[in-house]
Amino acid sequence: MKTSLKNQYAYTNNILITIVSAVFGYNLYQAIVHPEKSHLILSFILLAITYFVVKNMGTQPTTEKKKSKNLLRNL
Repeated sequence: MKTSLKNQYAYTNNILITIVSAVFGYNLYQAIVHPEKSHLILSFILLAITYFVVKNMGTQPTTEKKKSKNLLRNL
């Protein structure tokens, strides 16, 4: 829980992943049941965009992480 509170993007990333998962699941279902109604390519593009956003935003250290890393280096 502490990690998610210190990372300012953690909550937003979780919401984004949930929404994209739901959209991808629905489009995958449509591709299986009604192929003419599916937008599976758009879902893959959305997954790729989400992956890069979460990867970039999820790895930005907060100031507390930077401070703790500097303290560990000094020991």
